[in-house]
Amino acid sequence: MGNVSSPRTARVIDLDTMRQRRQAQRRILRLAPELDGLEMLYHLASDPDTLYGMPLLAWGLRESGEVVGLVPWMESLTACHEMDSPDHGRFFGYRDPETEEIFHAPPEHKVHELEHAAAYFDYEETSAPTLIQQLPDTQGTHALCLASDGDGDGESWQLKQVFGWRLYNDGNIESLLVDEKRVEQTPIVAGDACLYAGHSRHETVYYFQRHIANQIKQQDPTTMEALAVMTTPSSSP
Repeated sequence: MGNVSSPRTARVIDLDTMRQRRQAQRRILRLAPELDGLEMLYHLASDPDTLYGMPLLAWGLRESGEVVGLVPWMESLTACHEMDSPDHGRFFGYRDPETEEIFHAPPEHKVHELEHAAAYFDYEETSAPTLIQQLPDTQGTHALCLASDGDGDGESWQLKQVFGWRLYNDGNIESLLVDEKRVEQTPIVAGDACLYAGHSRHETVYYFQRHIANQIKQQDPTTMEALAVMTTPSSSP
């Protein structure tokens, strides 16, 4: 007795293509700065009953249409709802400190702002990396960078202020740092030749809020101990 053939045609699923499509859907198309003081709320596994607040830097519109809050977190400008670390923080929601309202979805006025801006600035697709937007950093963010000492003898950590953020057409967002040797005039503004994208020179970059950066500058013992653990090669931040 012969085998009964199925009327359905077999389909070959290219997993790599599926991953690329999912990644494309996550691509940031447009940024909108947060200028009204809205915060991200998160909690730690060691203290689950306490909520901590962090000012939002911006909102981002993804290709999927999703709008996400963004904060400088660890090694990137991170979507708030993707923070899910028991040690460093789990996302809880957003907060308006003026009204003390807590909400879990981006505010409608930011969604509309991003959608209309993305429709207006409809850039053509290019294969080469293209600068789409440039935002100033309004939070006093600092970057701890692993830098070469210049003479080939080794590398050292440098703490540098973040002056802004660049969004490229591939969805990558880079911090803007200053090359002190190329500063020709102050104050430093967007477009100055002394500004460079963080990862163009530094393989490793960690971002910190202003108050943590000040504790590092003041050599606060507790902060320096935590920093030593973070920057040890065998550790996993």
